[in-house]
Order: sequence, then C-alpha cells, then structure tokens
Amino acid sequence: MAFVEVEALRKTYPGASRHHPVVAVADVSFVIERGESLGLVGESGCGKSTLGRAVLRLVEPDGGKVRVDGVDVTALAPEPLRKFRRNAQMIFQDPYASLNPRMAIGEIVGEPLLVHDLADKRERATRVAALLTQVGLSPDAATRRPHEFSGGQRQRIGIARALISDPKLVIADEPLSALDVSIQAQIVNLLAAEKAARGLSMLFISHDLKMVRHLCDRVLVMYLGRVVESGRPRSLFSAARHPYTRALLSAVPVPDPTRSFLRLPLLGEPPSPANPPAGCPFHPRCPRYVEQGKPSVCVSERPPLDAHGAEEARVACHFPIPSV
Repeated sequence: MAFVEVEALRKTYPGASRHHPVVAVADVSFVIERGESLGLVGESGCGKSTLGRAVLRLVEPDGGKVRVDGVDVTALAPEPLRKFRRNAQMIFQDPYASLNPRMAIGEIVGEPLLVHDLADKRERATRVAALLTQVGLSPDAATRRPHEFSGGQRQRIGIARALISDPKLVIADEPLSALDVSIQAQIVNLLAAEKAARGLSMLFISHDLKMVRHLCDRVLVMYLGRVVESGRPRSLFSAARHPYTRALLSAVPVPDPTRSFLRLPLLGEPPSPANPPAGCPFHPRCPRYVEQGKPSVCVSERPPLDAHGAEEARVACHFPIPSV
C-alpha cells in the first residue's frame, strides 16, 4: 500500500452562474510512496495549489478520496483531522504572508508543539533553537519578529515550522517562487537534506522544472485541473510524450548563448476552467492536433491517462509524441 493515495479528487469553486462552476481540480489520482518526493508542475492557474491544499483539507474537496498511511483523510471529523495534521504539514508559497507579524519566531515555529501538546514550555524552546540551527538560522532568531528577516530566511522559518512536529508528509506549495535564484538553490538543498534525514514523503509543487528534476523522484504535469503526463524525471525531461509537457520544457531558459534550441510555442490562450473545451482539454492549443489533421477524436473524447513506455510513464493524449 502506498503511503499517500489520492483517488479521483475534485474541487470546484462558484463561477459566474451555478451552471458554470470553476473546475480547479478534476478527478486527479496519484500515489506517493513512503519517503518519496513527487513533483507537481504546470502553468499558473492549472490547479496545483488547490490540489495540495485539498489533500490536507485546507480546502474541502467536492469529491474523491485521500488516504494517508491507511487513514481516510476525507472522512475525518474535526478533532481526528486536527490530530492527523501533526503528521501532515505544509510549507506555504509566500514567506511574507504566511508568518504572523505579531508573533516572535520562537512562537511561530513552536506553535505546532503547543497545539498538539507535544512539549512543555522549556522543551519547546530547546527544540525550536535546535531546529532553527538545523535550517541555517541562529538560535537567537527565536526572539525576533518576521519583518527582521529576508525572504529566504523567512522561508527557512516556514520550513522549520513545518518540520517541528516531525511529520511524515510535507506539501511544499511553490516554496521558491518568491526567492531569487541563489536562495532557491539553498532552499532546495535544505529540503533534500531534511527529506533524506527524516524519511519524509513530499509533494513538491513548483513551476521551476529544473528544481523539480533535482529534488523529485517522480513528476506529475497538470493542465486545466487534470494530470496530462507523469513519469520519472530522467525519462520525462528527456523524452516527454505529451505536447504540453514538451512546450513547458522548451520554455526553460538555457544559460548558454552558443547553444541553439527549438521553442515550441502553444497556440492561443489557456481556456477558462469555468468552460473547458470538449474532448481533450488541450486540443485548442495543441500542435499535434493540427499536425494530425484535426482528428475528431480529440474534440469528442477525453484521453485517459494511459501507460506509455517504461519507468511508469503515463500520458493523456490520443496522439502522444513518439519516443526516440
């Protein structure tokens, strides 16, 4: 049994009318093995953050199941859910908005120990000091306020807060997006070190494909609320079979002015999640749809996420790009 099992998870929000809800997550299924890091990538607005929050029930899903270590999270009453969250924590995207400016850092990091009654006041102070040192901050940071720290330091504080209760599952929601490149590398290395030391299972949500490749054991690619491709980083990044994944990879900057590479621009604009296209949701922007002569199956049938090739590769495309 996988450590995390997500089955047909769905989340919608009210739209302009009750007949056109905004579908943020549409029947997404995946697993995370114990100690595994799963990357989740896609354009802004594709549903990545909503999916991560729905797994922990920070937003309530409209359908589907989430099981963590055999526990059906979607069926938990409020008190068991509160106890469950000791073992499942989140690192939030914005290090400026996710820390209470009125609280000292020691209070912020130590709050999970207080909420879950895991340590008395003296032990909390000891554990907070030790963990601040572990994430690269001085123990005297515990007496200071969030406004006294840079963005990278605040994100380290957020990581310390997520780890203080010794969770088994961490969901990192774009923890690098507000940081400059040099700090991003430090944070990714810190997450990798903590994952290895603690045996963490992790859902790493990001639009930075290079960081995902460095940190993650498997990758899911989302488009318009659905998973369109999944696989091991080595095969997915070298020979992606979904045209959307190929377009994402072609947009990654290459820091070599002597190297030429082919851009694969997408057609048109992303469709509205309140009114998704029929059939394959990607077909209005898909170069393969044009190359294949606009086959009717792309418009009439949604492609299933089927196995293609080795290393657990799965692709939701009627005409996947042939592997080389």
